Order: sequence, then C-alpha cells, then structure tokens
Amino acid sequence: MLSISKIFILLGSIFIICGTLLFIFTKFGLEKLPGDIKIQHNNFTFYFPIVTCILLSVVLSLIFHFKKK
Repeated sequence: MLSISKIFILLGSIFIICGTLLFIFTKFGLEKLPGDIKIQHNNFTFYFPIVTCILLSVVLSLIFHFKKK
C-alpha cells in the first residue's frame, strides 16, 4: 500500500512532467493547432484542443506500444 508521502511524490512528479511538456509544446507552437475549437463570446472563452489531444494520444500510444515490446 502506498503511503501518503509516496502519493505526494508521485503527484509532484506528474505535475513536473506535465509542466515540462506544456512548456515544450508552447515553445514549438503546438499549443494551438489548426482544428482546435475556440469559441469566444463577450465575457466567455471556450477552448477545446481536440487536434492536440488526438496528436498526443497517437504519440503516447506509439511510445507505449514500442516500450511494451
């Protein structure tokens, strides 16, 4: 069973990895790909990065597929 300290270390590591990936994506211009949905109204903005999600899913699937073998 995981202790609370190990859970915090795991969550911290996940946040660091996600932050690093977001930094890399924005540095190379991958945060807003064509096909991402952006709706703006008066005081409301909705942004759904559907193409970014699909691209990330394909890349992670390939990584895990080749890592498994």
